[in-house]
Amino acid sequence: MLARPAPGAPKAQWRTWARELRSGLPNDSPQVTAHLAAFLHGRGVRRVLAYRALPGEPDVGALAREFELLTTRARFRPGPHLTLHRWETATEPSRFGVLQPPANAPRVPLATVEAVLLPALAFDRSGVRLGYGGGFYDRLLPDFTGLTVGVVPGALVVPALPAEAHDLRVEFLATEGGVRAVVRPGRM
Repeated sequence: MLARPAPGAPKAQWRTWARELRSGLPNDSPQVTAHLAAFLHGRGVRRVLAYRALPGEPDVGALAREFELLTTRARFRPGPHLTLHRWETATEPSRFGVLQPPANAPRVPLATVEAVLLPALAFDRSGVRLGYGGGFYDRLLPDFTGLTVGVVPGALVVPALPAEAHDLRVEFLATEGGVRAVVRPGRM
């Protein structure tokens, strides 16, 4: 097993470490989903932007029974970006290997979304997200005012990750242990 990188290590080292650690973790999706459902119901949320899980990510698809879920389609022209669509329209495989809506699926505006569930390789305790390097969510959500919840196995929540000014930070972290607010610097 690789040792956890130092906080100032390059993101590439962190991604390698997180992928290796994640490959040996149990699938705790049912626990994560139960915690998320309680959290979202408690805040009166109805419409949620969720992700189609890659191998090793907690699968949040079961939330579609209780919430109106939306999902994304990755688009690469004119530059990488995400469009939002109804969950059930995801019927074709993406280049990443998960189901996505077809190119002609009706789009849903981000302004109608109340909460966003974000996947990651890792998060730190202050909400910094270590994504896969494409910057899709960083470009989609800079002005989003709803709830942002990072979803990740608890073993992949670390004290600190390298961050750049454009990197998205979430407000809450959901793990198999529950959903909790992140700790912002200067706030305990």
